[in-house]
Amino acid sequence: MRARNARKRTGHENHEEDASSWVSWVVVCVAFACVAIGCRSTVSNNPDRFTIAVIPKGTSHVFWQSIHAGAEKAAREIGATIIWRGPLREDDRASQVSEVEGFISRGVSGIVLAPLDDSALAPPVAEATRRGIPVVVIDSGLKGNDYVSFVATDNRKGGRLAGDHLAGLLHDTGKVVMLRYAEGSESTIQREEGFLEAIAARTGIQVVSSNQYGGADVEGAYKKSEALLNTYKKPDGSLSIDGIFTPNESSTFAMLRVLQDNGWAGKVKFVGFDASPNLVKGLRDGGLDGLVVQDPVHMGYEAVKAMVTHLKGQPVEKWIDTGVHVATKANMDTPEMKALLEPDLKK
Repeated sequence: MRARNARKRTGHENHEEDASSWVSWVVVCVAFACVAIGCRSTVSNNPDRFTIAVIPKGTSHVFWQSIHAGAEKAAREIGATIIWRGPLREDDRASQVSEVEGFISRGVSGIVLAPLDDSALAPPVAEATRRGIPVVVIDSGLKGNDYVSFVATDNRKGGRLAGDHLAGLLHDTGKVVMLRYAEGSESTIQREEGFLEAIAARTGIQVVSSNQYGGADVEGAYKKSEALLNTYKKPDGSLSIDGIFTPNESSTFAMLRVLQDNGWAGKVKFVGFDASPNLVKGLRDGGLDGLVVQDPVHMGYEAVKAMVTHLKGQPVEKWIDTGVHVATKANMDTPEMKALLEPDLKK
């Protein structure tokens, strides 16, 4: 009897061992499959609900918030899902590269990218394309040709408009300085070069400084702006320059603060780039004499539309120009300019 019970128990244990072996085999197979595909969590490319990653240069400036609003508007109309992620600082190239690589691993339908650096972001974009994830580039150009479309302002034209406007304010005579933004930022490089081209055509204007960089954050740009202007400070405290150009939101706001803090606002002609509540107030108060404004809401909107059009197998323009204008105190309250200076992001 004991032997029979022992044999029954042994048979039961054998069934457990068989079940355990089967489960272990399944686990091993799943683990092997996971390793084979790199343990990648993918997002379904359901043609009725594309998932698009939108990666800005940064997330703090009003410009990027406007890009986000435009992207979300397009996504609502089309029926796509937007994932918005970007670096906190606009000089964190490694973080942006990591974001692109993360979305490649995740397996999104497509990526909309504003590259922080025209060289550093080229390899991950090429990898995304190789893995079958299309990329639409916005705002700032990228080396190579591994993208579906470039949706952006004509930045060189924007720089020329700034130069022409400042030259007109100065009646084609005087000394001017330009504070650059950051090395590797293709969009601002184009603006800076466009500005210098326009000024070079005015033989009565001398560019006395064009090789200083403000950097990605306002506080850093404030210190660089102050140091630059102190170089041209006369014994009586006034400035020996007549005009200033800055090529983006952070450098423009930093320069405006320096002018205000030192009593120079309104005493030197100043043209900046981009719009924010502080810059619009500066334009109205006379601290700024012009703002070259883009249409970031439209940029975000057109980028997502272009991506979905491509994902549906339809042709997309390689270059989509989203427009550029000069806002002044005289025209800032017109409906067209007001929509660019103070867009209703809730819409």
